Amino acid sequence: MALIQTHISSAVLGMDVTCQVILPQKASKLIGMETKAGEGLFPVLWLLHGMSDDETIWQRRTSIERYAAPLGLAVVMPAVQLSGYADMAHGGKYYTFIAKELPELMANLFPFSRRREDNFIAGLSMGGAGCMKIGLANPEQYSAIGCLSAGMINRGADTPQRRARMEMLYGGRDITGTVEDPVHSAKQILEKGLPVPRIYHACGDDDFLLASAHETRDFFQAMEGNPFDYTYEQDPGVHSWEFWDEHIQHFLRYLKLQPEENVRN
Repeated sequence: MALIQTHISSAVLGMDVTCQVILPQKASKLIGMETKAGEGLFPVLWLLHGMSDDETIWQRRTSIERYAAPLGLAVVMPAVQLSGYADMAHGGKYYTFIAKELPELMANLFPFSRRREDNFIAGLSMGGAGCMKIGLANPEQYSAIGCLSAGMINRGADTPQRRARMEMLYGGRDITGTVEDPVHSAKQILEKGLPVPRIYHACGDDDFLLASAHETRDFFQAMEGNPFDYTYEQDPGVHSWEFWDEHIQHFLRYLKLQPEENVRN
């Protein structure tokens, strides 16, 4: 695998931004790891960070490169600051950047597949809510969503800090029925007959966002026929990298990509 630190210019944000990119690479004689890279365009996992983190965090605290290598899977890990993956009332248009501009920029730089069936989006905590929001609002772009340690909606204004953050993101505007309303987006997918992304969702027994995760679980499990192929896993754990390192592997298995044989993860 190749690890590339990209510095790209975003017209949407009006500034340069950074992304970590893992690219499949045919290689031999690697100690302890096998890699896979097909002849065509690469499938892509868009992997989102949490509130306290940046574009390097998945690479630093998990073995995501090792997990992606046998799958021939590219991984894009962008930085979005404390944006909540929103078009902020007081800040940058990070939803538009991630959902619209970044896929175009990356496809112009790297041999990425633009086919829906080859694109997946996942994240943890703030990124877990972000991938649900982005994936459900753009079902024609992503075939699967992986939400870790979050619910679709992790909002609330129960402390001065939280109230200030909600003001920064939304400025008091009504977000009902917008891309910031993933419940609405999910209903629209079914009502309009849009492509339906598959959803993998996991949260720890003692995670502080467990109640939010349960609200999301109950919403999808109430749907007749499980149209989103919604899978929920609740395992022992807290809001921690031990949980996320384990469950990003569960999500990759959920994607049913074909690894090389005899690869140890």
